[in-house]
Amino acid sequence: MNILQTWQLLLLFLIASINVYTFSLYFIDKRKAIKNKRRISEKQLLIPTYLFGGLGAAFAMSTFRHKTQTTKFKVSAPLGVFITIGALSLIFYY
Repeated sequence: MNILQTWQLLLLFLIASINVYTFSLYFIDKRKAIKNKRRISEKQLLIPTYLFGGLGAAFAMSTFRHKTQTTKFKVSAPLGVFITIGALSLIFYY
């Protein structure tokens, strides 16, 4: 049995935190959209999506049915998932 090293655990915690943060941003933006309030910018949603928050973005998009019709987000979420899974693979590989 292979036990993860400290640096691997820290990176996993960081990636998990980024995904929770990204998921929360999409949730907040959806609530603001429903209430016709000032929204979170697309840039603020996409940056954490690309910075290893792709899983959180994809899960939020499917859970809240938010940004699912926007081409930019239809492409960005799977790309973010790919980046996140790639990073996770590297963490577990080394």
